[in-house]
Amino acid sequence: MVTSFLESGGKILLLHRSERVGSYRGKWAGVSGYIEKSPDEQALIEIAEETGLSGEDIELVKKGKPLEVEDAELATRWIIHPYLFHVNEPGKIRIDWEHKELKWIDPEDIDDYQTVPALKEVLGRVM
Repeated sequence: MVTSFLESGGKILLLHRSERVGSYRGKWAGVSGYIEKSPDEQALIEIAEETGLSGEDIELVKKGKPLEVEDAELATRWIIHPYLFHVNEPGKIRIDWEHKELKWIDPEDIDDYQTVPALKEVLGRVM
């Protein structure tokens, strides 16, 4: 699994997952997806699909150490590859069907949101 955080002006982007996704409906998340290519390639693919941003709209700031996350509720073990990208023009973001809302937040406010499992820990790997 890859999870990319997009940053602009010291804030990070959280995406509110829609009711149409297969898991974690109604939870806040970064830009995430299953790894079908290399983690680096998948991060860029997911950003393009979920935000409409291309490679020239973003720049890699940090690639974090993968984090193992156990989700007892889903009986699943995830290996999450975290990334942090800077967004040059946040106004270009257009979310897709996977999300119903986006919000730019101060990273220290992440506890104020009901997130997918271990999102704060994943963010800690790249902040």
